[in-house]
Amino acid sequence: MTRYFTKDHEWIEVDGDAATVGITDYAQSQLGDVVFVEVPDAGRQLSQGGEAAVVESVKAASDVYAPVSGTVTEGNAALSDTPDLVNTSPEADGWFFKLTLSNRSELDGLMDEGAYKEYVSGL
Repeated sequence: MTRYFTKDHEWIEVDGDAATVGITDYAQSQLGDVVFVEVPDAGRQLSQGGEAAVVESVKAASDVYAPVSGTVTEGNAALSDTPDLVNTSPEADGWFFKLTLSNRSELDGLMDEGAYKEYVSGL
């Protein structure tokens, strides 16, 4: 599996044409304590850069954007009962949704882990 990152602080882990999407540890640390998450329903079509989910914290509400285009196969139902998974495990159990890629070439515009760490260090 290969993991990519966006400048909006989403991560996407790709395995073939399937992918899992969430927000980075940096993003959750900027948000503070997450109190609510709205994930997309299975079957929803997402476009790269389009709004995909919503995360609310004690500080603010933020949109989560689709790193690539595709069809949602599953939203993380655990987040409705335990939204703080986004804080405690943002790049594992706190994932937001899974999708099937519709255009693999969109991955070419994303950062690898090294490039993302360099990007964040400059913020």
